[in-house]
Amino acid sequence: MTRSEQLAEGQLAGSGERPGARWRPYALASAAALVPCFWQARIQAGDLGSHTYNAWLAELILRGRASGLSLVPQRTNVLFDLLLGGLFRALGSAAAQRIAVSLAVLVFVWGAFAFVSAAARREWAVFPAIAMLAYGWAFHMGFFNFYLSLGLCFWALALAWNLAPRRLVAAALILLLAYVAHGLPVAWACGALAFLWLTQWLPRKRGEIILTAVMALAVLHIVLARAMPTRWTFWQFTRLAGADQVWVYGDKYWVTCAGLVLVWTVLLWETLRQNGAGRVFGGDLFQVAALTAAAIFLEPTFLQLPSYPHPLVWIAERMSLVMGVLIAALAATARPRLVERWGIGLVAAVFFIFLYTDERALNRFEDRTRAATASLPPMARVISNADADLRVNALAHIIDRVCIGRCYSYANYEPSSGAFRIRVTGPESIVAAADPDSSDMQHGKYVVRERDLPLYRISVARDGSLTVESMAAGELVGVSQWNGR
Repeated sequence: MTRSEQLAEGQLAGSGERPGARWRPYALASAAALVPCFWQARIQAGDLGSHTYNAWLAELILRGRASGLSLVPQRTNVLFDLLLGGLFRALGSAAAQRIAVSLAVLVFVWGAFAFVSAAARREWAVFPAIAMLAYGWAFHMGFFNFYLSLGLCFWALALAWNLAPRRLVAAALILLLAYVAHGLPVAWACGALAFLWLTQWLPRKRGEIILTAVMALAVLHIVLARAMPTRWTFWQFTRLAGADQVWVYGDKYWVTCAGLVLVWTVLLWETLRQNGAGRVFGGDLFQVAALTAAAIFLEPTFLQLPSYPHPLVWIAERMSLVMGVLIAALAATARPRLVERWGIGLVAAVFFIFLYTDERALNRFEDRTRAATASLPPMARVISNADADLRVNALAHIIDRVCIGRCYSYANYEPSSGAFRIRVTGPESIVAAADPDSSDMQHGKYVVRERDLPLYRISVARDGSLTVESMAAGELVGVSQWNGR
């Protein structure tokens, strides 16, 4: 045994710590964080069904069995799809979803944790909040390229928070990988790093830098509005606390929103009391959070980019996930009391109980959808027009996952959107060729044409059962309502 090994063994023996003991909390926390990925028969996460369906379409394209569709090179909005597609090819649909989503969750949770650790140092106190954010609105909308990119961006910021040159190089490499997933979080992370660098280079000009940044955001709003169709609403201010991320399905989630806001308010008050207002408001973390909030409020939440048929939507709602982690980091600068630790744990417990019950109901609906498709002719074109009064788009892509290997989800939006690696490149009959048609089908506004036939619709009957109907030319797709039972 070498001298260094003897010293290491002696130190461990002296401290009473066994080899690997320091990693045990992380292993246990990782296992706990992944429970919602395994507690139901299938993961219910909005666009996940579409991502998985398109992984299957990609396999059909490679085998020459998807006329009119092709795979194209893509630089961004593709990392999760590549991961899911590779796993799909090797392990099949069910395992691919479990593994790809689990990896995305771990990247996000520990990226946020590392960022909070770098910026605040008391990361374990807010771990339940990080777990809630990880399974919040963005997750359940299924925005996994954005979600994965943001997790990587938090890792990059954790590395580069002190602006050490070597760490900046490593952060830049992570940001390049994050861009392959999605560009929006990378733009935010680069802006945050630019602000940190400027305030370090010009420490006496911090106020002027903040004012200039806010003015630049206002000018950007005007430029975007003149360059392309955009949408901005005053209600974007409701995204500034990040707590809206834990409002997932129905109105009962207002309980968890209110609970999280209450716990954060108490912890932020403790932060001000313990550290002083000048130190908190003058610190890098608060100022990055303030500028992020300004960007969420000032910039449009809808952009119709010239190069894509499908608009970039829900921008403010996505970026509220960033605010959630930033506020968690600010809250973590306090020394929480026992009541605050129990409070955040109680809110998390209620939140995950709500999720479990709602996802169980959605899985039952998917089971009934799967049973309904059994009566369809093999590889038929089908639309599901079921909708529900939920905040997330929970039902639209259930038919996508159900159709894998048995039918074609005709309204699937990815190929016609121009934003994913599968594109419509010629006459075809598997999916809607135009993005407006796909959108109208999903919203029940589409009128069936001769070229769409034969086409089938799965609807919710008054008694809650699902019915399959053959549609005729000139018929409106319409919408049927599911009451959650």
